[in-house]
Amino acid sequence: MWKRLLHTSDDVTDLILRLALAAVIFPHGAQKALGWFGGYGFTASLGFFTTKLGIPTVLALLAIGAEFLGSLGLFVGLLARVAAFGIFCNMAVAVAMVHSKMGFFMNWAGQMPAGNEGFEFHILAMALAFAVMVRGAGPVSLDRVLSGKR
Repeated sequence: MWKRLLHTSDDVTDLILRLALAAVIFPHGAQKALGWFGGYGFTASLGFFTTKLGIPTVLALLAIGAEFLGSLGLFVGLLARVAAFGIFCNMAVAVAMVHSKMGFFMNWAGQMPAGNEGFEFHILAMALAFAVMVRGAGPVSLDRVLSGKR
C-alpha cells in the first residue's frame, strides 16, 4: 500500500501542479491555523466551523489541518496524495455548505458583501488536487525519496 501511495513520476508537470496547489491553499490554511494573512487564527476558525456552520469539532479540525498541514505536505511532497485528498474534500464541502449559494463567480468587482465568493476558485483547487491524487507528487518530492526512487 505504501509503495502505491508514494509512487510518482518523473514528469515536471506533476511538480508544478503540486506546488501550485500548495501555494494557493497555504495562505488559507495559515489564516485559519495561525491568524496570518489577515485570518482569525485557530480558535476563532474552529469556533466558526463548529458554531456558525454546525460542523462537528473533529471534522473542523480535519478541515483546518487539511488546508494548513496539507499545503505544507504538498510543498515538500510528503504524502502528497493524502494531502491532496484532504484539500479536495475540504473544497467540496466548502462549495456544498457555503459557496454554491453565492453563485459561480468570485467577488472580483466587490459587488457582493465582503466574504461572499462564488465557487470558481474551488473548482480549480479541486482539479489540481485531483491531478495530484492521480499522478502523485512528481520529481523533487519526499514521496519520491521514500518510494526508493532517486
